Amino acid sequence: MQSFNQKMLRFFQSLWPAEEKPIVLGEGNTNHPPVMLIGEAPGEQESLQGRPFVGKAGKNLDGFLQVLELKREDIYISNVVKIRPTKVSDKGRVSNRPPNKEELALFTPYLMEEILLVQPRMIVTLGNFALKALCGPKAIIGDMHGKETLVTVKHEKQAAEFCIFPLYHPASIIYNRSLQEVYDGDLQALKSLF
Repeated sequence: MQSFNQKMLRFFQSLWPAEEKPIVLGEGNTNHPPVMLIGEAPGEQESLQGRPFVGKAGKNLDGFLQVLELKREDIYISNVVKIRPTKVSDKGRVSNRPPNKEELALFTPYLMEEILLVQPRMIVTLGNFALKALCGPKAIIGDMHGKETLVTVKHEKQAAEFCIFPLYHPASIIYNRSLQEVYDGDLQALKSLF
């Protein structure tokens, strides 16, 4: 896994030679973990600290782990996109934005290779971007959340089938409190699968 991360880091850094775009690679248990958690992209804190899920959404990750009775080091955590997608407001403030098509097209093959290397027992996707990366553009979190689904992950000549369990992204709960009850129910359904 170390050489994979080094290969990714060198490649991604070569794409932005004129500007500094910190790369946030996956971390955690790389030896067939019970869960691989996949989010959308790093936010500000993740980009600053170089680690996935340490910002506001990372606080919700603690609750996720507590419900499943797991520790952060037990699972593998990554994102579809490995850089922080940003936009600049008229006032010059930098903020997060959803990943664009080019970023998704660039990073998704590396996510597939990452999954095949880690070989998780279950993949938990957080939000639409992670779900669509694995299930295709027609997949919608509102239709698929809280249900186990089998997907085939392919990269170059390798392919394997994995069980995925889509959840709403923890950040969506921050902005839409009405999803909390749905998210909690989905977590209990996920826990029953262990």
